[in-house]
Amino acid sequence: MRVFVIGYGQAGGRVADTFLEFAKRTGQNFVIRALAINTARSDLLGIRDIPMEDRLLVGESLTKGHGIGADNELGAKVATDELYSIQSAIDKRGSHKVDAFLIIAGLGGGTGSGGAPVLARRLKKLYEEPVYGLGILPTKEEGSLYSLNAARSLMSFVNEVDNLFLFDNDAWKTGGETVKEAFADINEEIVRRFGILFGASEANEVGQVVVDAAEIINTLKGGGISTIGYAAEEIGSEGLLKKFFSKKGSLEKIDAVTRITALTRRAVAGRLTIPCDVSTAERALIIAAGPPKELSRKGIEKSKERLEEMIRGTEVRGGDFPSVRSQHVATIVLFSGVSDIPRVKDLQEIGAEAQEKLKEVSSEKEKGYKELMDTGETIKPLF
Repeated sequence: MRVFVIGYGQAGGRVADTFLEFAKRTGQNFVIRALAINTARSDLLGIRDIPMEDRLLVGESLTKGHGIGADNELGAKVATDELYSIQSAIDKRGSHKVDAFLIIAGLGGGTGSGGAPVLARRLKKLYEEPVYGLGILPTKEEGSLYSLNAARSLMSFVNEVDNLFLFDNDAWKTGGETVKEAFADINEEIVRRFGILFGASEANEVGQVVVDAAEIINTLKGGGISTIGYAAEEIGSEGLLKKFFSKKGSLEKIDAVTRITALTRRAVAGRLTIPCDVSTAERALIIAAGPPKELSRKGIEKSKERLEEMIRGTEVRGGDFPSVRSQHVATIVLFSGVSDIPRVKDLQEIGAEAQEKLKEVSSEKEKGYKELMDTGETIKPLF
């Protein structure tokens, strides 16, 4: 699936940069175009792989290139004011080979959380290709303002895109890491999953069960929120994965069918990009990736049957992604249209509490000002 990747804001730009680096490193061509948009010049300069000509500074008249902090209302205003410039930048890079747009943004800050929904709305009006979002949720440690921003941006973003992927930093950040190390690892985790999802239809080898762009688009149709599970194992020196002991005690090789079904179970039960109740999903897609001889049509079909029994909907698709050079066999499972997401509920509650506190502070300020004016005292100048 050929994707035009747009990183909006600091987090979005870094993830988009990792997308491009991953595609180059693995020899894949699913990233047709990549564009980074930001209100802070320093953030754009910190990107490594997206060429300088594909980095767009916006809102310079308001921010002087220094960013807007966590003010996502200002972020939305900048995006609205700069829509023509952004649209021109996208048009110049062309979309005739593109199957879909992917707008990536951190939802806790200001630039991306405010601007990404505005851009998504514009792209949906102008293009026939689907517009997807990838929203990065802040950690709880980042404070209530970031949670309020995320809650507000999430509600706007999900309504403006054809489907919204969510990634929860809070569920993935581990202790003992620096912020820089944590986000580098998290970005790699994100891109590894999407590399299989988008790369499968652009594989150089023909698989047993082909996954084309239409399969992915149909899985994501209907909107809502999606999550992705992933599992992988390294191939041994003999070209097969880990072995196991049979009931008789002899060492036997794991067959391809067992391997694919086992990896699928691990992908579903492991860490999802956004933890949720997968049984609420409307649609699902499984993709098995690895050397052709390690993949199995039967394993994919059995995994599809298991997913059909698991989810609320009835549409389950599947296929493989053959890669001769790969040293791993991996599976991803995409659950589309999930509805029971505890983290989203938490954000909405935190956002509502923060909103109430802001109202209380504003009310107290107005009350204090009114009392001051009612005293009839004249404020004397300092000099």
